[in-house]
Amino acid sequence: MNAYVPAGNRYESMQYNRCGKSGIKLPAVSLGLWHNFGSIDTFENGRKIVRRAFDRGITHFDLANNYGPVPGSAEENFGNILKKDFGGNLRDELIISTKAGYHMWPGPYGEWGSRKNLLASLDQSLKRMQLDYVDIFYSHRPDPETPVEETMGALDTAVRQGKALYVGLSNYTAEQTKAALAALKSLGTPCLIHQPKYSMFERWVENGLLDVLESNGVGCIPFSPLAQGLLTDRYLHGIPDGSRASKPSGFLKAEQITQEKLDKITRLNAIAQQRGQSLAQMALSWLLKDRRITTVLIGASSVEQLDNNLGALANLRYTVEELEEIEGILK
Repeated sequence: MNAYVPAGNRYESMQYNRCGKSGIKLPAVSLGLWHNFGSIDTFENGRKIVRRAFDRGITHFDLANNYGPVPGSAEENFGNILKKDFGGNLRDELIISTKAGYHMWPGPYGEWGSRKNLLASLDQSLKRMQLDYVDIFYSHRPDPETPVEETMGALDTAVRQGKALYVGLSNYTAEQTKAALAALKSLGTPCLIHQPKYSMFERWVENGLLDVLESNGVGCIPFSPLAQGLLTDRYLHGIPDGSRASKPSGFLKAEQITQEKLDKITRLNAIAQQRGQSLAQMALSWLLKDRRITTVLIGASSVEQLDNNLGALANLRYTVEELEEIEGILK
């Protein structure tokens, strides 16, 4: 692949939103490396996607220790992409995040929210990505058996060690978030951002979490905004071969795709077409219409898919009638 020279106009078409009450702005669309960047995937394809994302103004790249497969390989591959293509001062134009909390290595210290696990995992992540620091380090999930003060204390330590600039939470409920934010505030390291699962089909965050984040000046970055691909045109005519739902090991199960869901997808797609959008573009813009949402976290298996998703930014406005029609379908 040729030497990479970033597009000179990369910041002209992207919208950047302030993250809570912090000094950080994030692109309205961020790229997650949960799928398609592991050791089983084609390295050069992932490299093309990352380059294209940056050329389109995406500055935020989101990882976790266990992304792959195999676990850790997405970080390794991303580190190699950084080394090959993002030398010099380009690192200072990027927001790179990683997480710890899910199972990563054998024994009692290889998962959850202990100080031992989080700080060891962060060191491993930095080594895999060949970085001195990450911009955001997350607690990937709440630990029911570890005091929240210990987990938040580990995040605080990561910042004080210079290994992370900011800290975040992921998968915490509204009540768990309140407790975590209080612990972080007492330590003097505020929470920058929360990463919950949120889409047209998954709306638990509306029952309190978004209000907690807003009142505490914390940003929000929904993951799985396309419901693992359900909110795209892939499933308009059933389950296609090669899709996530067709694979037994995937997060999206075939039994989740009921006739009722397919009917909703078809009706939502009709509204998207009226808006001049693909269903995926509408699903992303529907989230971004809420000012409490800082950025949406998308995946991509190709440059074409990435470009299609970025088309969501061309139309973020909704009429009252459109919103009422969408609510009628979703309920």
